[in-house]
Amino acid sequence: MLRRKAYDKLLEWKAADKRKALCIIGARQIGKTTLIREFGRANYENFVEINFVTDENAQKIFDGSLDANTLITNLTAYVRKPMEPGKTLVLLDEIQKCPNARTAIKFLVEDGRFDYIESGSMLGVRHKEVKSYPVGFEEIYRMYPMDFEEYLWANGVQQETIDYLRSCYRELKPVTESVHDTMNRLFYSYVVVGGMPQVVQTYVDTHDIGKVIANQQEILEQYRLDIAQYAEGNDKLKIRAIFDSIPAQLNEKNRRFYVNSISKNARLNRYDNSFKWLDDAGVALPCYNVSAPQAPLALNEKHNLFKLYMNDVGLLCAACMDNIQLDLLKGDLSINMGSILESAMAQQLKSQGFSLYYYDSTKIGELDFVVQNGMHIELLEIKSRGDYKKHTALNNALAVSDWKIAHAYVMCRGNVEAEGEVTYLPWYFTLFLRPAEIPKGMTFEVDISDLSGALPHGVE
Repeated sequence: MLRRKAYDKLLEWKAADKRKALCIIGARQIGKTTLIREFGRANYENFVEINFVTDENAQKIFDGSLDANTLITNLTAYVRKPMEPGKTLVLLDEIQKCPNARTAIKFLVEDGRFDYIESGSMLGVRHKEVKSYPVGFEEIYRMYPMDFEEYLWANGVQQETIDYLRSCYRELKPVTESVHDTMNRLFYSYVVVGGMPQVVQTYVDTHDIGKVIANQQEILEQYRLDIAQYAEGNDKLKIRAIFDSIPAQLNEKNRRFYVNSISKNARLNRYDNSFKWLDDAGVALPCYNVSAPQAPLALNEKHNLFKLYMNDVGLLCAACMDNIQLDLLKGDLSINMGSILESAMAQQLKSQGFSLYYYDSTKIGELDFVVQNGMHIELLEIKSRGDYKKHTALNNALAVSDWKIAHAYVMCRGNVEAEGEVTYLPWYFTLFLRPAEIPKGMTFEVDISDLSGALPHGVE
């Protein structure tokens, strides 16, 4: 079984005193159901799974009255398995197929007899069908494909090695050449294989790149079938056109998505819902331009200027890299690797909790990624070639004193090195770039005792 960080989230959820239903969303084939099954069977005496795709009759459980007693009666009669209160986890899988079940969660959580996890691949794009969301009774958790650290675990890299690399990152000291070379080769393989669990497992078991690519092509086709099934009306053609054009758009000089490349008469406002559909479905990652690299970035966002990355770098390679995967695995970067590396970095940053932004202006140039860490701004340049110490845009941005940039990183093929205001890091060090965590149990209270008796005379 592949080790996933999301498992720790499930353990944290179960340990909470007052549990809401946990709603796990994310793209198809990222391992949601497999993870929940493993967790349920290991941590509960009774585990019940209801899949609304494979068993359409299951929707009848939630027909009619949604009061808790009726729902529990229907549920226990349907599953015909032991369901002991306090010791049972119920998985409602592909819940987007049963909007009434989403509404019923409020009453089931209030009842408190069992624990509930909802899962679905198209929850973000089926919102219009849910009559009433269980606000306050549902905790949303988004999963992503396997990140690079999870990929390292799958390939047998020991924790001591990751801890050593982390110490090099924190202390800004070079990685030993043998470890550096091996990590670069592992990163090349991640670029080709990506983070879809089924694909990763195929690679770990066989190391057969042909089978890897075949798996990836199947997933890409499933995504296209999802568009045909779940998108509405005329949006189907628009969404499919956008999805299929992502590789070509990323190959452009500045990676920016131009909607008129789909059709010369296309206008962004007519395609806005289609881009949102792909984002909500988890199969594409938008990266928005900002007017200035200053916090808060969300207030500086230019919604009409953006890049669009695929949710998994391995799928991107399979979609656009005909028969060059073996060259990539050997470290041959003579091809234009810029868009591929940017996609890998976008995938890592997003899965680790960052929102995706970039900056581009005639005066400064283009900064590949601008990330916000608390109220600090960090700049990332992604370099695919050997001349990674040439970064005019980064230098220009650092010269703007009003921006107060906290860190400037160049992610490259080289080793760890600090030079002036710029830190050079190997590509694989992206696994250590994470937003600061909010302290758990943090409380803040204002002492208002000084207000007592402090009002002017005559004021009550």
